[in-house]
Amino acid sequence: MLVDSHCHLDRLKLDKFDGDLDAVLDLARSRGVSKFLCVGISLDNADQVVSIANTYPDVVCSVGVHPLDVDSGLADVNKLKSLSAQPNVVALGETGLDYYYSTETREVQQQSFVAHLQAADQIGLPVIVHTRDARQDTIDLIKEHGSREHAGVLHCFTESWGMAKAALDLNYYISLSGIVTFKNAEELREVAKQVPLDRLLVETDSPYLAPVPHRGKPNIPAYVREVAEFIADLRGLPYEELARITTENFYRLFPRAA
Repeated sequence: MLVDSHCHLDRLKLDKFDGDLDAVLDLARSRGVSKFLCVGISLDNADQVVSIANTYPDVVCSVGVHPLDVDSGLADVNKLKSLSAQPNVVALGETGLDYYYSTETREVQQQSFVAHLQAADQIGLPVIVHTRDARQDTIDLIKEHGSREHAGVLHCFTESWGMAKAALDLNYYISLSGIVTFKNAEELREVAKQVPLDRLLVETDSPYLAPVPHRGKPNIPAYVREVAEFIADLRGLPYEELARITTENFYRLFPRAA
């Protein structure tokens, strides 16, 4: 079985499925996907991701504020702890730092990221981290405020092996999306070959970043299989073994999902 460790079910494009989320999930299930982590990005969509997770037994969720959504409202430590107490919440995030799209909110992003790290440490939940063009600050804040015991994951990883190694040394996991299949992602494929198998996750980040051969189309959770198959081939492993390993890793990192 396989897990989509990061998807945005509330943002999926459902036109081809007659607006039916059930049909999207059924397609993924038919391809061996047994669990979905629906990721929150703002205070505005927290109730929606929790509702989806409460509706489907094989869906769990996270709650948090994406670094590019900090203008829509910040969550302090107490607010994050309150949100995380809802049913089927298995992580905080996605949070993190994104200096590629926004440098104006750098300080606010850092403030939000620290709140997530501190709340997660206090309640014993992992953190889902988005990072782009903020390598050193991301690692420094995790070192200063994060938990090594519960740690977290750098999702949709696109950075260097040096950053991956620094995160791995802090007990973090690395999650790869469909970007690893892109023609111009040679450096990322080298990273994918080096990540220890017991720290590797796969995801779609749907509806974004559909893998080859679906690139340019809306992404859906069923396509996590293409990501897993590609990485298995890259590492010279049978697909079934890669699927088993990444599924075991998911439940180790997110024990509330079991």
